[in-house]
Amino acid sequence: MKYFQLPQTNLNVSRIALGCMRIADKSVDEVDELIKTALDAGINFFDHADIYGGGKSEKVFGEVLKRHPDYRQKMIIQTKCAIVPGQRYDFSKEHILKSVDDSLMRLNTDYVDILLLHRPDALCDPKEVAEAFDELYEAGKVKYFGVSNHTPLQIELLQKYSKYPIIINQLQLSIVHSVMIDSGLNMNMKEAWAQDKDGGVLDYCRLKDITIQPWSVVQASWAEGTFLDNPDYQKLNDVMQALADEYHVTKSAIAVAWLLRHPACMQPIVGTTSPQHLLESVKACDVELTRQQWYDLYLASEKPLP
Repeated sequence: MKYFQLPQTNLNVSRIALGCMRIADKSVDEVDELIKTALDAGINFFDHADIYGGGKSEKVFGEVLKRHPDYRQKMIIQTKCAIVPGQRYDFSKEHILKSVDDSLMRLNTDYVDILLLHRPDALCDPKEVAEAFDELYEAGKVKYFGVSNHTPLQIELLQKYSKYPIIINQLQLSIVHSVMIDSGLNMNMKEAWAQDKDGGVLDYCRLKDITIQPWSVVQASWAEGTFLDNPDYQKLNDVMQALADEYHVTKSAIAVAWLLRHPACMQPIVGTTSPQHLLESVKACDVELTRQQWYDLYLASEKPLP
């Protein structure tokens, strides 16, 4: 495993993070095995959210920490809040504070290293958010703060009132779902690829030392599911397989390596619940794609260069 210092922090983090969204339906024994596999492979970063499995993901993770209290000091735990499923997004101080307390109880820990605001709240009062951040930091419950699925101006609004830097923006990004890359490549063109749908978030995060955490790294879209072995993406799979054979890894590792190759120093979130698949993905850290190989994968996903 390779590591890097997370900008604006003193945290030394693994290049790949384990996403815990899908562990809700797993037994404590199964999650125990998954966490042990991750730690043994060098992964020290674990991503949660209060809504994953209706809180069950955090709870089963916390049960493993009860079994192995020594694991906590080896981990960097991140969680997210502010989604009330099917009802609203909620950046109110009351909701943020209660969400963190509930997450800490489920996770069986006194603090989380990083708290992200999960999706933008149309009724966001940045002063109220800043007050919540102040209380959480001063109480020792949260060390660092970030966001998920936020535009540059939404981040700027939060940052105007908060004395704590926004250190992370978690965004959907894969070889196929690459809108933040497409618009930059096709700047000043008339084609749909040129549409800026995120306010230039990729370049903004690089300028501000905000780490991008790609999620759904092997997914084409919610409707299509994964692009791995998907006949609608046969050309891409052929190129991925050729590279997998060359580097002696799986296609999923190539998909993660494509993200790691970008100079923004992203930290992909790998959401598997299979220890074997996790180990396969970790091998992406050993793959150094050439510039041409990176572009070959991009073009194989049926996106043109202008």
